[in-house]
Amino acid sequence: MTSVATRVEHDLLGDYDVPESAYYGVHTARALLNFPITGMPISRYSELIVALACVKLAAAQANHRLGLLSAERTGAIVAACHEIKSGKLHDQFVVDVIQGGAGTSTNMNANEVIANRGLELLGHRRGDYQHLHPLEHVNLGQSTNDVYPTALKVGLQFAVHRLRLAMTELVSAFADKAIEFGGHLKMGRTQLQDAVPMTLGQEFGSYAVMIGEDGDRLGEAVLLISEINLGGTAIGTGLNSHRGYAEAVCEELRAITELPLVTASNLVEATQDVGSFVQLSGVLKRTAVKLSKICNDLRLLSSGPRAGLGEINLPPVQAGSSIMPGKVNPVIPEVVNQVAYEVIGNDIAVSMAAEAGQLQLNAFEPIIAHSLFESLAHLTAACDTLRTRCIVDITANVAHMRAMVDHSIGLVTALNPYIGYEAASRLAADALSSGSDIASLVLDRGLLTASELATILEPHNLTGPR
Repeated sequence: MTSVATRVEHDLLGDYDVPESAYYGVHTARALLNFPITGMPISRYSELIVALACVKLAAAQANHRLGLLSAERTGAIVAACHEIKSGKLHDQFVVDVIQGGAGTSTNMNANEVIANRGLELLGHRRGDYQHLHPLEHVNLGQSTNDVYPTALKVGLQFAVHRLRLAMTELVSAFADKAIEFGGHLKMGRTQLQDAVPMTLGQEFGSYAVMIGEDGDRLGEAVLLISEINLGGTAIGTGLNSHRGYAEAVCEELRAITELPLVTASNLVEATQDVGSFVQLSGVLKRTAVKLSKICNDLRLLSSGPRAGLGEINLPPVQAGSSIMPGKVNPVIPEVVNQVAYEVIGNDIAVSMAAEAGQLQLNAFEPIIAHSLFESLAHLTAACDTLRTRCIVDITANVAHMRAMVDHSIGLVTALNPYIGYEAASRLAADALSSGSDIASLVLDRGLLTASELATILEPHNLTGPR
């Protein structure tokens, strides 16, 4: 068995062997042993790793401005952070996404990777912390309790931006279909019963509006996670930070990220309050619920192909059965449904974790982070998949939809203003019992002339105000 070369590092528990090739150190190594929970390292969320690098970069530059960190050490930290921002060393962020300690292990992981890469850049060996220390220098003026939630808010904004782009493209796809299907008459339904006619374009147009609204709500939620507590250190009092540090570090971070970040007016409140995460999670749940409702509609409208509604055709993307030849299932809406169920569950986890906070800190931000990043990533992928693998290639069964309108009892609603509610009710009952269509009964009974009926049943007259 080949032995792995190690270096010895020290913490308050004593000496510990760390792989010589690792950029992380003793604190991260202990966390690897302590939290074998999901098998998913924090590098799963690249937005969070980039955000951590941004925070550490901002802190180094702010501390240098305040005369607290030498130019040499600042330069090494800044260079290491820029490398991480560009995607390097992400494999060194190894602690589990679910961890005890309110995110301390994540902060330690970042401090150690940045310090050891900085040491290399300065010409020293990894672990030679007398020249650049993870806590004394990289973590100068900071605490996990202000670094972690700040990085989380920055990383979430990066992830929300990606989701909003995916939603915007999905809205466009629905809007394009609304135009394409604008003249196709069909029956609208309430409570799964025939209601009144509409166009398929109106139906798809409503989906574009539904998703577009939630994009706007996400924009509002982002404003809430633009308030940060960086500079509050342990509990929001700012202990061990320079008097001008909070203002300086926010200014630096705002410039680095190009995000509208502001320092909270009360850092004690901001350090313990995770309400902005609850708000964001709620909007993600709202988005998921709407997406799932739309996918339920798509599955229902495409049901059949001959023994269901069969009004639209979803693109066939794979065989649907190992036993039924020719069967094709609505697998893309189905997978989006499942993402929605996951997001709804994640929202419950965020709510419980937020409620469980105690006194000056919420110790459960790692599960909040995990839940939110998973929801954002999966919703983004779901929107892209729904658009590219389903919506853009949907076709309409125009003649079938029109035939269902002509045979529907729901047409009597359009006749109410002309023949009265009582006569229309009798007409509906007779059509239902006899199997006749409404138009034939109207003409047979002389309730309207053929010309009058044709005008009333014109598609544009059936799908809007009189």
